[in-house]
Order: sequence, then structure tokens, then C-alpha cells
Amino acid sequence: MAIQVNPSILSADFANLQAELARISTADAAHVDVMDGHFVPNLTLGLPVVEALQAVSPVPLDCHLMIEAPDRWAPAYAEAGAAGVTFHAEAAAAPVKLAREIRRAGGRAGLALRPATPLEPFVDLLGEFDMLLVMTVEPGFGGQSFLDVTLPKLRRARRAVDASGLDVRLQVDGGVSAATIERAAEAGADVFVAGSAVYGADDAAAAIAQLRELATAACAH
Repeated sequence: MAIQVNPSILSADFANLQAELARISTADAAHVDVMDGHFVPNLTLGLPVVEALQAVSPVPLDCHLMIEAPDRWAPAYAEAGAAGVTFHAEAAAAPVKLAREIRRAGGRAGLALRPATPLEPFVDLLGEFDMLLVMTVEPGFGGQSFLDVTLPKLRRARRAVDASGLDVRLQVDGGVSAATIERAAEAGADVFVAGSAVYGADDAAAAIAQLRELATAACAH
């Protein structure tokens, strides 16, 4: 399965988001962090901004909802055109129902797990999702250091996905950089969210290419 690099616009210049999206036109998707100030102690952007970004983005939008009540709000992001909508297991009241609603609205459904949230209760539900996001930092803020303690869970997730025979992507988000992406790839991730590692670089396209090359080599190894 081909490696994907999804730069997080959380690290972009919010005053120039259209231009910032143009900087990552070689990426597989733009990762859009939606935070409500309740599920996580930070407030970013919501549905009206996502709708505006969808109209100008050169790449698909991968929306990560760090919000309370995703059962109420998540399907609207798929209806707005987001290619993928990921919600948190810790916040969803009915994750299977919600995933099916997102898929009916035309989006790919993703399930996110915080670092301390166990994988095992969701293994039997993998067929309901298109992607599993293993957070490699505590959600809420960009620029955090990669948590190596999440790697064993990532390995278990890879074994579970492979054993199921399902087409489920395995995403990591948090502290992903040229220094950490190989460890995550070797543990089984195939979709990588990178914020400051891309937007902090002078040449975003070169940073994306480097990350993709490092992850691809690590997966092959």
C-alpha cells in the first residue's frame, strides 16, 4: 500500500490558508484539525472554514475532528466534500452508526485513538472504518514530541489490520518528522500527518518528498 503524507495545516499561516494549501500541492491530502475547545483545550476552525478550503484546495481534505458530540457534527464535514472524516473513539456515542453515516455522505470514515486509549475494544469493528488513527501525541496542540510509547499499539494495529484482510489505512499524527517517521513506518503506519516538519521547511514540496522517501524505505525494510 502506497505511503501517504498529509501535512497538517495547524502549522500553516492561518491568515493565508489558500496560499498555504498551494504550498503542499504534492501531498496526498491536507490534514485539517478541527478543535472545539472542549474535547481538547484548543480552538481552531469549523465547518464554514472547511467548506471554504474545500473550494480552493489542490489536494483532498482529511478532517480530524477533536470535538465533543461528533455523532452530531461529523457527517456534515463529509457532506461538505471532505475526502476523509476522522472522529475520536473517546467522544463518539455510537461509532459504528457514525462511521456508516460518514460513508453514506461520501467520505471515508476514520477512528482516532488517543495515546492511552486501548486498541483492543475496536479490533472487531475495523471493517466499519477506512482508517485507524493512532495518535502519537496527546491531541490538541501542534509541535509536540513524538511518543515512542505508542509504537507497541501501532504494531498491534498493523497485525490486526493485516490479519483482517481489510483495506484499512493506519495513520499516525503527532511529532512526525524526518527523525521519527521511519520508526512509525517500521511499526506499521502508512499514512503520516506532519505539521511543522513540512510547514516549517523552506521548501514544503522537498520536505514532503523526503518524508515519503524515508517512510517508503522503512516499510520496505
